[in-house]
Amino acid sequence: MLLVKTGCLRLKMMIGFDLITTGFGFFRGVKSLGINYGQVANNLPTPDKVVELLSSLKLTKARIYDTNPQVLTAFANSNLELIVTVENQVLSQLNDPQQALQWVNIHIKPYLPHTKITGIQVGNEVFTDDDTTLIQYLVPAIVNIHNALTQLGIGSNIQVSTPCSLAVLQESYPPSAGSFKSEISGIIYQLLNFLSTTKAPFWINAYPFFAYKDDPTGISLDYVLFNPNAGMVDPNTKLHYDNMLYAQADAVVFAMAKLGFNGIEVRVSETGWPSKGDPNEVGASVMNAATYNRNILRRQMANEGTPLRPRMRLEVYLFALFNEDMKPGPASERNYGLFQPDESMAYNVGLSALSTTSSAQISLTSSASMTKVAPKKYQILVLWMFVYLLTSTFFVRRTP
Repeated sequence: MLLVKTGCLRLKMMIGFDLITTGFGFFRGVKSLGINYGQVANNLPTPDKVVELLSSLKLTKARIYDTNPQVLTAFANSNLELIVTVENQVLSQLNDPQQALQWVNIHIKPYLPHTKITGIQVGNEVFTDDDTTLIQYLVPAIVNIHNALTQLGIGSNIQVSTPCSLAVLQESYPPSAGSFKSEISGIIYQLLNFLSTTKAPFWINAYPFFAYKDDPTGISLDYVLFNPNAGMVDPNTKLHYDNMLYAQADAVVFAMAKLGFNGIEVRVSETGWPSKGDPNEVGASVMNAATYNRNILRRQMANEGTPLRPRMRLEVYLFALFNEDMKPGPASERNYGLFQPDESMAYNVGLSALSTTSSAQISLTSSASMTKVAPKKYQILVLWMFVYLLTSTFFVRRTP
């Protein structure tokens, strides 16, 4: 009976704790977590509503895929840091320093300092873009954008880089075998030299979902979802990995080291899991999406680093804020969002909104059901209930 009582109390404590963490902002204190705010849809809320949503979730970092003036204006005077993107089709123009200066004058300078632009991503997955001619323009465009910021005196707090897909790697398993593809290693070297000089990070778009989808019988679902599992040990370093994302990040670190660069920080510009997919997209489900993103959030709350760099927290940007109905490709592409366009949750990952908007919702369990946020006086009551349950558990455990 004692075990049963203790188990019940633990369950109540977990529910109470979940309510407290959600009611007061699940993301509070998660300094390394950001979210991608994609806009390839025709039914999304206005940018000012998005700012309200992000603020209510206690998120402080977001990334967009352009320099949309409406978004930049909406983010002004908020507590949100923003990374903007130079579209791939503009790269060839920025090969000219004067064109780069003009671009910064038009797309960046007018919004500072009210909008906290902390990064400029020059292009997106350029090394693996269908248009292979873009690669030659990448590093010159990055350098020219950086120089333009410096020339205008506005570059001290803005890092310039570019996000790469993991397809830039020739080898990624085990992590210590990480290496870049030989055909792009020369331009990768130029990029790394710039990042090392300017102390900017190397950004990667990493999706364990793709690896699992391609080999569901050979790859452990628990390993890619961050669930408890035996993991793998790198035979060369003896480092233990309990999830694929950290292994992918460390593979990039090893690849950079093989080109002579050891101090560049690796950050994850995109990672996520689709809640729906086509019949051949194994693993795309609400349950797996909720599990992956919830576990990412828990790791981020612990400010974890990878096995190779345990003391350097891995900065992660989740993909994505909304489901985007106009994205081309398989069904999964339109179902990465944590939220539906009407601002309701696509599924529960422990998100919360401490606000007065009608869209503010939380959940007490790991199911997809949701309830309204309780008024503040009731949140305080729940907090006292949680303290009571802690005390009760202490005395139960001492009962013979």
